[in-house]
Formats: sequence, structure tokens, C-alpha cells
Amino acid sequence: MADVLVVEDEPRMRGLLVRALEDEGHRVASAEDGLAGLILLRSRPFDVAAVDIALPGMSGVELCRHVRREGMTVGVVLVTARDGLEDRIQGLDSGADDYLVKPFALEELAARIRALLRRTAAAGGRLEVGDLVLDPMSVRALVDGRVVPLSVKEFGVLRTLVARSGDAVDRRTLLTEVWGDPDRFDPAIVDQYVSYVRKKLAAASSGVRIETLRNVGYRLRRAG
Repeated sequence: MADVLVVEDEPRMRGLLVRALEDEGHRVASAEDGLAGLILLRSRPFDVAAVDIALPGMSGVELCRHVRREGMTVGVVLVTARDGLEDRIQGLDSGADDYLVKPFALEELAARIRALLRRTAAAGGRLEVGDLVLDPMSVRALVDGRVVPLSVKEFGVLRTLVARSGDAVDRRTLLTEVWGDPDRFDPAIVDQYVSYVRKKLAAASSGVRIETLRNVGYRLRRAG
């Protein structure tokens, strides 16, 4: 059972999503616009949020950006009728962990949420490199007790590299462990997320760095 938030402005669709996820055994709350969704996310922790992009007032993409800027680790699945490559990139760049195009079967959304929860739960025990501490149970990265704001996907990338600290990790391994299906995603998405993680580690003075290994992948080492 997980705590799931549905943010959808169309009443019928919102009701269908809520009932489908409740049938999966989740505790489900809902909001009809982006601002209401953000207020709920600030009020208590959620495991996953299913967010429509075309919301009145604050769009789903804007909501996702607020969530990541504020350091929330909730998994975000963006739901949209837009299926263009640029739209998908914009959604993922905003900090979303998955992107589902309408029309879709309710079972598919439920499956995407289960997969996201499995990847988080399978993260295992606490990991440490230098001043950086990863707590997979709470999906948090800390430096000297300060939270490093990471999305679930960013956390997954960092955890995979920390778990193999000092070793080379190829892009296919990262795609498999973080995205779940190495054949469904362009390996370039790994490079994007490594870039995001690098910037956040540097801003937090984490004491670790991610090296690029030409034609291979990446390796995490202590800085200095």
C-alpha cells in the first residue's frame, strides 16, 4: 500500500483514477488543479503523484518543478494527451519520473506506479561515500545532515553509482536499474540525469564526483 495523489481537473477522469488506484490497495487523495495539488504535497508525504499536465492555473510541469525545487522525493508520473518528443523531454526535465500518454488503460497507470514503487523499495540499505549518505528507505541523500534535493530517478542514478563506487558503470546498467527497460529509453537520458546529479552534488559540497568514462559510462569517486 502506498500514499498516492491524483491531480486531474476533469471530474470523471479524476474519479476513475482514484477508484482504480484504491482498487490496487493504495491510499488515494485527489486535487482538481495544480495549486491544490502542491498544497497537498506540502501538507504530508506522498509516495507517488499522478499529475495531468494540462491543469488550470499551474500546469503539471510547473507543479513538478516546484516539487523538485522544494526537495520533495515523491515519485511523479505525468499524464498528458501530448505525445511529441519535445513534450516528453520537457516533462522529464521538470523532474518527472515517468510520462504516460492519453488514452491509456487504467491498468497501465497502476502498473507504472507499482514499478516506480518497486524500484524505490528495492533500493536496499543505507550507503555512504565520504560525506554523502544515501537512505533508500526514505529515498533521501544527505550531506552533513542536509538533504540533497533529488527526484526519484536522480536518486536511482546516484544510488547505482554509489553502490558501485570506484567501478565503471555503463549506461545500459543505469537504464536497467533506474528506468527498468533499457530498450525503451534512449541512453542519452542517462547523460541528462547524470548532469542533474552532478550539479546537485557540487552545490551540496558532497565530497564526491562523477567521472565520465569515454565510450563506457560513469564512475563515482571521492573528490580530491
